[in-house]
Amino acid sequence: MRIYTRTGDDGSTGLFGGARIGKDDLRIEAYGTIDELNAWIGKIATHDAAEPLRSPLQAIQSELFTLGSHLATTDPQWAAKLPALNPHGAEGLESWMDELESGLPALSSFVLPGGHPAAADAHVARTVCRRAERRCVSLHRETKLDPVGLTYLNRLSDALFMVGRWLTHATGNQDIPWKPND
Repeated sequence: MRIYTRTGDDGSTGLFGGARIGKDDLRIEAYGTIDELNAWIGKIATHDAAEPLRSPLQAIQSELFTLGSHLATTDPQWAAKLPALNPHGAEGLESWMDELESGLPALSSFVLPGGHPAAADAHVARTVCRRAERRCVSLHRETKLDPVGLTYLNRLSDALFMVGRWLTHATGNQDIPWKPND
């Protein structure tokens, strides 16, 4: 199978179901940012320190693919064939965050991203997640999206913050507290 089609040379792209829209359409921005987020989560999982987190990170990646497929589909017949978004995904992230946080020192200030390359990657993923959420909220204003996906993205950015903290401590580093200028 060829990966190139040449159909996008005019600045358009195809949605599931065959509709074509501009590559700069808000819908494309939304699921393109989800795709970018998915790649960052994959990058986090490549770090040796993230080995204990790989399975949950891959589950997150799978859910993001599902969310992206929903965003890439406007045709109701195609949408009916898609896997459903996990209605308990946000709650699962909350439980995972509680588990990760249980072994960490209490948070007493804002923290700066960094501490270890794996933790820094988690913080980059967190910021990309926030951008994906903003894009999806903007799209939701134009055309109603499943609120399950919006809730999941909101919770996922929190989870990625916790992953960053967990990786910082798992690598023997400490959170870098924010110290505002006096």
